[in-house]
Amino acid sequence: MATETALVDVGILFTAVAIAGVLSSRIKQSVIPFYIIIGVVLGSNVLGELPALAGNEVGVGSIAVTVPDVTIGGVDLLAAVGGLALGETDFIVVGAEIGIVLLLFFLGLEFNLSRLIASKDRIGKAGSVDLVINFGIGLVFGYLVFGSFLAAFLTAGIVYISSSAIITKSLIDLGWIANDESEPMLGTLVYEDLFIAVYLAIASALVLGGGDIGEAAGQIGIAVAVIVALLALVTYGTGFFQRFLDADTNEFIVIRALGVTILVAGIAYALGVSEAVAAFFVGMAFSSTDHVHDLEQLLEPLRDAFAAIFFFWIGLVTDPGLFTLSILGMIVAAVLVTTPTKIISGYLSGRIYGLDDRRSLRVGFGMATRGEFSLIIASLALSGAGSGMAAETAQTIYAFTVGYVLVMSILGTSLMQYSNRIEPTAVSLFERARSGTARLTDS
Repeated sequence: MATETALVDVGILFTAVAIAGVLSSRIKQSVIPFYIIIGVVLGSNVLGELPALAGNEVGVGSIAVTVPDVTIGGVDLLAAVGGLALGETDFIVVGAEIGIVLLLFFLGLEFNLSRLIASKDRIGKAGSVDLVINFGIGLVFGYLVFGSFLAAFLTAGIVYISSSAIITKSLIDLGWIANDESEPMLGTLVYEDLFIAVYLAIASALVLGGGDIGEAAGQIGIAVAVIVALLALVTYGTGFFQRFLDADTNEFIVIRALGVTILVAGIAYALGVSEAVAAFFVGMAFSSTDHVHDLEQLLEPLRDAFAAIFFFWIGLVTDPGLFTLSILGMIVAAVLVTTPTKIISGYLSGRIYGLDDRRSLRVGFGMATRGEFSLIIASLALSGAGSGMAAETAQTIYAFTVGYVLVMSILGTSLMQYSNRIEPTAVSLFERARSGTARLTDS
């Protein structure tokens, strides 16, 4: 049985994200940053610290204030409010995973196998540009900060990989999913997700296995085998999925779709392959059936509810106490360096797909968001503290990543939301640069 307060905790969670949704709609902002911020506030690292403040001094610089004990009717108010803080419970962790799974499942519904095959050359070119620019700059940045290859390798993965979940949610919310700019974004995300499956196998061996090449090769082999199996599922499973969803009621359609999607994603995750990648392929398998419209209509509320838990979880695992001045400096430097590189690589990807300057810039703005995969890499670094790498380095990487993801998730969604205001100036700068280059060539 669940603990006595488990149901209350879930109620607090959904009430909090509901309030965040109301606030965002009132001021016409993307809801994603609000979900993340409310997660930070309600976490044990912020709200949970209130009871400890009673009788202590809190200050900034030379200004300090002693927090008084506040008791009403014999109830310690700070302790009561602090008791509402939420921890990283099994429900939140699994709910966040389901949110990722459903977001990528919907991405797969929009990106069937024939479309993937038809775009394979452009996906390869755009994805390679994205990899070379952003993974490369991440390696350089990581080595300059930490001075070791392993730390640089992990940092490169953290700043390279965009958030499939956040970008997919933003595409849907902004209505970009049917626009031309969505294709290079989705194609690049597919490339990144496939690359990260191999990358995580190598990183795990280096961090946890002490650099065992045989272990890394084995994990890569498993990852490749799972991806091949998923491709076979998409290629040959259409008939099965069509019959599987031929049900008399909406209830059975929902249960069957959720069952197969979460099961396949869970098996892939247990084998060391991203659950997001697996859910994407399952979505592609369903995209060739006659049930796509039904799935979108029936699963959309569930997708959005669990997606809210995912974004809340990002905030929940953020500990503002980790952000020392040196960590904050690293975060600022990384944001200033890696935001332009993602925008540039995204712009080039749009041009590879034949888009104009405006839509190519939108690709760059959209790809700037980082999220779930960066946190997975940071957690991997932390698990190797004291064995595969120095404990201090691992803790620094984790603290940096949490702050970096928080900033980039908010910045990326804001760039997408306000792209209409930024595009005219940015396009004008591109045109001037091209004109200047043309004059120099002519002379």
